[in-house]
Parts: sequence; structure tokens; C-alpha cells
Amino acid sequence: MEQRAAATGTEHWTRKGDVKLFLWRKSPPARGEAKGTIFFVHGSSMASTPTFDLEVPGRPDSSVMDWFVARGYDTWCMDHEGYGRSDKSRPINCDIANGADDLAAGTKYVLEKTGAKKLLMYGISSGALRAALFAQRHPERVARLALDAFVWTGKGSPTLAERTKKLPEFRKVNRRPIDPAFVRTIFTRDHPGTADQATIEAFAKAICALDDSVPTGTYVDMCANLPVVDPAKITVPTIVMRGEFDGIASFEDLVEFFVRLPNADKQFAVMAGISHASFQQKNYMTAYHILHSFFATPDPAYRG
Repeated sequence: MEQRAAATGTEHWTRKGDVKLFLWRKSPPARGEAKGTIFFVHGSSMASTPTFDLEVPGRPDSSVMDWFVARGYDTWCMDHEGYGRSDKSRPINCDIANGADDLAAGTKYVLEKTGAKKLLMYGISSGALRAALFAQRHPERVARLALDAFVWTGKGSPTLAERTKKLPEFRKVNRRPIDPAFVRTIFTRDHPGTADQATIEAFAKAICALDDSVPTGTYVDMCANLPVVDPAKITVPTIVMRGEFDGIASFEDLVEFFVRLPNADKQFAVMAGISHASFQQKNYMTAYHILHSFFATPDPAYRG
């Protein structure tokens, strides 16, 4: 891998009613049409840019946005309500359904701004739940859907079993505190050693520079309200990506979800040596290449 210069990013803003939402774009130089427009969806405990545009010295292609830009894709991410640079003023816990509402506003802006007909969408963890619910509601806007570190019913999840012990606490407040020590637990709770320390520290620093607390709504949903999506109603081409050591969803839970997806243009990928935060793992290139292969897959010429 070669260390390449970071692509230039531009900030954008849109509104969901009175709520102001921050978007970040990185795109190729204006030389012909983009190979696709990607919308990245972040998880429960961090804003978008630390996940998708993280720079780590000595770690080539640490930014997944830069990596896809180098391959001709127009890339976007957005801070959900309650996170990062987006509005945090409403007294709500910003649950999965609210996140899907954010995506309705954000994707509308991106489609209008770029002229793209549909988007390639990637969501991780609770971001995968947001993305799946959005695709269920708005299949006309999604060309291909990637669900990473996803959970369907929660059955067999050691991470959610442990998290549920704090459910009464999460239900009492709209926000929960985060700090670098908390971020480090993301990499130690499942299988220590899957991420290098420099990346973990850069990730924690970038997250905590934007937030010292995050909403509780996705945690409440994942502990008490699953399932929040119906696979039978997700009609777009879909890939389910699961890290070998990820404690959020059991293999059996995801396979059952996968079987129920109605579109035959679907894939299931297990990523060796990866736990939960795929793009911050030692094997992050595995995640990149799986995702790129799926996004670059041509639509079937024959459907039977």
C-alpha cells in the first residue's frame, strides 16, 4: 500500500425540519462521471468523520473516503442529529427511526446536489440499522446496501447481553458520556489485538474532539426494541458484512436475516481477524475490498 495525499473535503449542510445536519464530501477531481456516489452511515458512539475520514500517520489509506475517491467514487458522510457538528438541541434520545429520518433529509440533499439517480449506502453497527430502515422506507434511493456489524434480533449477542444490564440507566437520560477510555473498550470487549494502538488512540482523539456525550436512543433500541427492520421489506441488493470476532450479532442471527432478504442479488461476507469497528482494524483492507467489490458489481442482465 502507498501513502497518498488526502483528498480535499468540503462541508455541506441540510435541514430536517428545524434540525441542522452536517455533511462531509470528498470527491474525485472533475474528470468525467463518478463511478458511484457512496453515503457512509456512522454508529452509536461517534460522529461520521472519525469513522470514515480518519488520518493515522504511517497507516496508508486510513481514510476509507480517500480510498474510494482514488477509485473514482464520490463519497459522503453525515453527522446524525445529536452527534458531531449536527444539532444537539432537541430533548430526545435520537433512536434508530430518528436516524432514518436524518438519512431521508441527507440523501435528498446529496441526490439533488450530485444529480445521482441512486446511492451506494454503507452503514456500520447502529448505522447499519439506520441504513437498513432507511432502505426499507426508501428503496428508490438506494442502488446497493452494505450492512456491517449489523444485528437483527440480538439473539446470541454477548455485547448486547452485557449492555442490557445498563438499560434502566440508558432509559433515564437522552445522552451518555464518552471519553477515550470508553472508545478503547470497543477494541477490547470482543477480541483484543485486532486493532493497533496508534489507530485506536487516533480514533479516540478524533471522536472526543467532537463529542463528550452521545445519544442513548440507539442503545435502547438495540437492547430492548429489536428487531427494528424487516428483511422481507428490504428489496435492494444487499451485502451483510460480519467481522469474525464481532460480539454485536451472532452468525446465526445474521444468516437468518440474510435468508429472508428477497433480492437474489445479495452477499454474505465474513471478515477474518476483524472484531467490531472494521475500518479501524488491522485487517481494514479486507473490509475495503469486500465493500468495493460489492459496490462495483454490475446489475444482473438476466433475472429469470
